[in-house]
Amino acid sequence: MPATIAKGYRVHLVSESPTVPCSCGESTRVLTRPDGLACNFHVTFIQDSVKHYHKECTEVYYILEGKGKMELNDDTIEVEPGMVIYIEPNTKHRLYSLEGVRTIVLGIPAWNPEDEFYDC
Repeated sequence: MPATIAKGYRVHLVSESPTVPCSCGESTRVLTRPDGLACNFHVTFIQDSVKHYHKECTEVYYILEGKGKMELNDDTIEVEPGMVIYIEPNTKHRLYSLEGVRTIVLGIPAWNPEDEFYDC
């Protein structure tokens, strides 16, 4: 089933969305900024992301599979399936795991590559 785009809504299948390499690992980009949407919805597999922050984007991570650790500014937390992490703009963050973590990443406004900073 191809994506359904109609006035007021969209329907996408994760299985039909492109998977691309990213600084976090590998990301299936279901909803993206080029779609002209207010948010992004990515399903991302992370083993060792690069610590970074966004000046505009708020991110919400929902951990689907795997366990690991997430650095949030100067704190480190354990992550596990079923956990939701809300990350405000200017919060330095990094997720790492030997086994890997599969997470949904929701970004508002939609992720923009020009809003990703690595001077941490």
